[in-house]
Amino acid sequence: MEKDRRLGNRISIVVPVYNAGNFILETIEMVRQQTYENFELILVDDASTDNSVELIEKAAKDDNRIKLIKKASNTGAAAARNAGISAATGRYLAFLDADDIWIKDKLEKELAFLQEKKAAFVFTAYEFGDENANPTGRVVYVPETLTFKQALSRTVIFTSTVMIDMDVVPKDKIFMPGIESEDTATWWNILKGGTIAYGLDEVLAIYRRPGKSLSSNKFSAIRRIWGLYRKIAGLSRIASLFYFVGWAFRATVRRL
Repeated sequence: MEKDRRLGNRISIVVPVYNAGNFILETIEMVRQQTYENFELILVDDASTDNSVELIEKAAKDDNRIKLIKKASNTGAAAARNAGISAATGRYLAFLDADDIWIKDKLEKELAFLQEKKAAFVFTAYEFGDENANPTGRVVYVPETLTFKQALSRTVIFTSTVMIDMDVVPKDKIFMPGIESEDTATWWNILKGGTIAYGLDEVLAIYRRPGKSLSSNKFSAIRRIWGLYRKIAGLSRIASLFYFVGWAFRATVRRL
């Protein structure tokens, strides 16, 4: 670990927190149990009304790698992540949603992959979990590389699997806009500048999905992706329709 510190290999992990008291201690312990130990865990509380802050403060007393940022008002996940990005001191940046799960060697394997590929932006495969984070067997595999144009037709980058080298991609390029699907918008903005994302096709995270209306989710996703085509990618209606067809096909296959 001392060698990692000397080499500047600290990973800053940013976690937005809002009323996550039911599982935040589990999330903190999961990160503490990672095989890669040179990290700082930045938990940004977005004005929770439950006991999230109290639980985080208690955990932070036992581990100086845990940092808490308390926001005065609730401003959403994008602003919470941005506060965490601003506070990050590591060379590498990883995102984790408070209810998602990482495999124990996630950080170690992903950092090794990033360094092997000499990449600035990497992401991994993941598996869907139920509301209790139990794996469902539905795995999202990822391509070896992903360019901006390829990303337009496949929203395959899951936020809790992303790792970015901030020596290459500066913080001002990573800050998330205050819009729906702010994470996808951010990945597109980074890739639009010429960065290539590298995919590690190994399941290193579990995406916890609470029970919701599938029809509602589909309608919301369609609206969000169309808005991203028009506002973030700057595509014409015809070009947006072209990429939308590809996105819809892949999204359908992924859910089969």
